[in-house]
Amino acid sequence: MDKKIICLFGPQGSGKGTQAKILTDRLNIPHISTGDLFRIAIESKTDLGQQVESILKSGELVPDQLTFDLLKERISQNDCAGGFVLDGFPRTLNQARLLDQYVEINHIVVIDISDKESLKRLTNRRYHVKTGEIYNLYTSPKPSKEIEPELVQRADDTEEAIKTRLQTYHSETEPLFVYYKEKVMHVNGEQSIDKVAQDIAKSLNISI
Repeated sequence: MDKKIICLFGPQGSGKGTQAKILTDRLNIPHISTGDLFRIAIESKTDLGQQVESILKSGELVPDQLTFDLLKERISQNDCAGGFVLDGFPRTLNQARLLDQYVEINHIVVIDISDKESLKRLTNRRYHVKTGEIYNLYTSPKPSKEIEPELVQRADDTEEAIKTRLQTYHSETEPLFVYYKEKVMHVNGEQSIDKVAQDIAKSLNISI
């Protein structure tokens, strides 16, 4: 199998994480997200992890170079030899240029949903404090009637917060689709999970 380096894009609520898991299970390659990289680095108390923790605690964004340094460490590991699925990096043109110096992405998959759909999905997302499980009143997984009263909405899932994140996605991330133009494939994210997975597989010429 040829080495596959796939980058998933899509606005908040587009289901990138779900589709990344389906892809990585099928292709037997790791799913790498910047959020996970930050968490693992902090838990392992590495020098980079301590820098990330300090920055996040101050409420600042982790600089591109530091995020990229964490990513380089991760993709140099043996399980990435056959490829990997990137989720959350690059987000900006500067990040893309850093990445291009180190590795070449083969495929860019953009999962498209409207701002209206994104808002509907994320404002209906709920967090169960006792178990840490995430539910959704609009999509899946839906909570049972018994636990619904115990669910809370996270601060970053309010309409105002989501609109701010969507504006950032449109202004900073969408220009990457022009930057990577010949490698970009769009799929309709406003379908069932299985249908989105099938469309992604078709675009990548793999079977799911």
